[in-house]
Amino acid sequence: MTGAHRARPRPGIPALVALLAFAVPAPGSDAPVELPRESRVPGGIAILALGAADAAPGTVTFNDYRAPVLRTDDGWRAVVGIPLDAAPGKHVARLQPPGEATLRLVEFEVAPKQYEEQRLTVANQRHVDPAKEDLERIARERTRIDAALGTYTLERPPVFVLQAPADGRRSSSFGLRRFFNGQARNPHSGMDIAAPTGTPVRNPAPGRVLDTGDFFFNGNTVFVDHGQGVVTMYCHLSRIDVKTGDEVSAGAVLGLVGATGRVTGPHLHWGVALNRALVDPALFLPPPGG
Repeated sequence: MTGAHRARPRPGIPALVALLAFAVPAPGSDAPVELPRESRVPGGIAILALGAADAAPGTVTFNDYRAPVLRTDDGWRAVVGIPLDAAPGKHVARLQPPGEATLRLVEFEVAPKQYEEQRLTVANQRHVDPAKEDLERIARERTRIDAALGTYTLERPPVFVLQAPADGRRSSSFGLRRFFNGQARNPHSGMDIAAPTGTPVRNPAPGRVLDTGDFFFNGNTVFVDHGQGVVTMYCHLSRIDVKTGDEVSAGAVLGLVGATGRVTGPHLHWGVALNRALVDPALFLPPPGG
């Protein structure tokens, strides 16, 4: 996409779930930046109009996490991630104008979406029924994961259009209600890319490594900050090739595909967080044929 073009919904598609893309100037730059496609469903993205003032309208939060705010040719927009557990219906983002004590509420509707079920068998039963020491480890790791996914770096211009981080078949597994060895677990919050062990995992956009490590469920994992609440994660790696604090360019190798953690075989689990909400990574990929 070039220039300040906005794709318009095709006839017959409800506006609240239409897929949209905007080109906007990056903060401090005249270069255009493409925004992700919009899909106002659980696990999707809402692009909210904030007005046409010359100055930035303020900060926007949703579920207490800050969301990116950018100016387009049509005015200011907030890009808000919608958690998978969001109930259909009316939701409210909070706009805090600069220098004012009163919040402005920005309402938007979330449409229902029925995700399918997936039943998997894992060899290690402890990855289904963790032991006491496993639960203690999981709790410690959850704190690290929340800290990484909730990162908001104001001074780093956000990147919203990403390249797939590995070659391989991309499954449509995001949002699946998962059953491991017959037991219900949390919905799948990322995209699985099927690839052989040892396949390079490449950083899809410039960023900074927030954290790395071996996690109970996720196996060897890397978190990358792409700016203003956009954070990506890469799980089940056989090897990690970066360390916390590294500045990584687009295309840099983060590690290799593997089968560590809770898996049924080698693959990459790729997650994308926006204002801490894990949303469908497909919304950040260039559209098919685009």
